[in-house]
Amino acid sequence: MLTRKSKLLLMKILSLFSVVRGYNIPIIVLAQYLSSIFILAPEKRALDVILDWRLFIIVFVSTLTIASGYIINNFYDSEKDLINRPNKTMLDRLVSQKTKLQTYFALNFLATALAFIISFRAALFFAVYIFLIWFYSHKLKKYPIIGNLTASLLAVLPFFGILLYFKNFYHVIFAHATFLLLLILIREMIKDLENIKGDVANNYQTIPVRFGEKISKRIITTLTISTIVPVFILIEKYDVGYMDIYFYMSLIVLIFFLIKLWKSDTQLHYIQLHNILKSIIVAGVFCIVLIDPSVLIHGKALLKF
Repeated sequence: MLTRKSKLLLMKILSLFSVVRGYNIPIIVLAQYLSSIFILAPEKRALDVILDWRLFIIVFVSTLTIASGYIINNFYDSEKDLINRPNKTMLDRLVSQKTKLQTYFALNFLATALAFIISFRAALFFAVYIFLIWFYSHKLKKYPIIGNLTASLLAVLPFFGILLYFKNFYHVIFAHATFLLLLILIREMIKDLENIKGDVANNYQTIPVRFGEKISKRIITTLTISTIVPVFILIEKYDVGYMDIYFYMSLIVLIFFLIKLWKSDTQLHYIQLHNILKSIIVAGVFCIVLIDPSVLIHGKALLKF
């Protein structure tokens, strides 16, 4: 049997795990490695990419920085989240604001120090990334449009860190990034609809608060239709292997998403829409292997020394 002290410690660890959204971290790591193998460095053997210690450090630093970003975002949004997500917030509050800040600074210090092992430019890149996350959480997220755009760019920026490492600037990479960016931007705007009560109470000038839900839905509809452009480019102009199946399925799901969007008017509806978008994004991570599934099917032949 666990003692009361042990239970409290376990709850605090669980609370910190919730704050840094630890359930997202493995997906981010997998996305970075799969992107490296199949998109950013397709000319390299998969095993060479996996065993690249410098890439490992970059991925690890990215996860530390992202985790610290979740902490500072949680720190500034504590009052808003108490309205929008009361159950999660009560769990998150088991860890004090002081402990959150101490963890935030520790993670950022460790991330910057590790980045220096790679190069000064890598350290500078992540230092700027850390600052931008803080500036977004502290200021920019309270404003319409610019807050949504910044959040979306910050979500894809770690992948550009890997892009700079491989020094690979194929146009296909930017087509993939554009599709992902649009999905994340749509998700951010859905989150604004989902969190409208807390945003109003805390004077966050998001698009639904400033211009109304109808205008917000029109913008989301336009962005959703715009995803056709990068999908068309990826399928028609580049060789994405069997991943075209994922893109076709995504467009079908997005049609359903739009129909449901215009019927939605409660927080529960918007949470469901948010989960649909999250599912498309997570499915996209696993479907990267469809670009060249032979890496999995004939792994021994392709990964041998």
